[in-house]
Amino acid sequence: MISLIFPAFNEEGNIEVLYDKVKDAINSTNGLDFEFIFVDDCSSDNTPLILSRMHERDKRVKVIRFARNFGSHAALACGLNNCKGKAAIVMAADLQDPPQLIPQLIGEWQKGSKVVWGARNKREGESLLTKILAGFYYTLMNWLTTVKLPPRGADVFLVDKNVIDAFRQVTEKHTSVFMTIAWLGFKQSTIYYDKKERFSGKSKWSLKKKLKLTVDSLLSFSDVPVRYMAITGFLFAFLGFSYALFIFWLHANGSPVTGWSSLMVVILVVGGIQMMTLGVLGEYLWRTFDESRRRPRYVIEYKVE
Repeated sequence: MISLIFPAFNEEGNIEVLYDKVKDAINSTNGLDFEFIFVDDCSSDNTPLILSRMHERDKRVKVIRFARNFGSHAALACGLNNCKGKAAIVMAADLQDPPQLIPQLIGEWQKGSKVVWGARNKREGESLLTKILAGFYYTLMNWLTTVKLPPRGADVFLVDKNVIDAFRQVTEKHTSVFMTIAWLGFKQSTIYYDKKERFSGKSKWSLKKKLKLTVDSLLSFSDVPVRYMAITGFLFAFLGFSYALFIFWLHANGSPVTGWSSLMVVILVVGGIQMMTLGVLGEYLWRTFDESRRRPRYVIEYKVE
């Protein structure tokens, strides 16, 4: 059996169309059974009602609803933690990732790949700023961490049962599911596709959420920020000692340094850098503290199986 996982948040205009397209796509996969897992991230529209009706028509449809909105990555983790298939395919519910990818992903898996990424050739219907920010994110992650993702990113993937079992051992909350899957290792391959425009509705992936994901991904998989803090500290200490020697030399030659402006500039620059480094340490410390409280990554209101 293959598990198909769809995180959904206020997708009333997409759910039924997605379901029909997925059914058509899996018709070509002879001899395989499927389960449809929709993780409702506490939608406030008619998404829960539509999913309930779909379950009544097709018992393969299973629904997990969160008690509040926990975010798309929590929904992905929930789907992987609750699926029963020998492999699982994760796909957004907005129809930007065509369901026709499903047979291709399964084909790569059957050839021996444990992780199959669906990587984007191009992104239709998205602003230039969105494309630039997305490119910057993946470039940054591939440069500053040891985890490697497709350069243009991936929103859909297939993982084998062995990968799912390994993923379930990871209990972190402030992290990226995609980065975690890549970090686990296993044999990986990639297929390419054109990402489409949303079929209906608006994206809920706000700039605030994108920035949080960037910080979470970087701090979860890289020690570069801490190392650069130390390097910056040594650099400014060296500059400080050098400047002190320069002032001593000027004083010894009868030309003492004067000027309120130059002193304030030094204080503000050094003070600003100190505050930034304290902020980075605070981000690491907060995540350590939050993980130590062992609060769940998500809370399930109900399941429909």
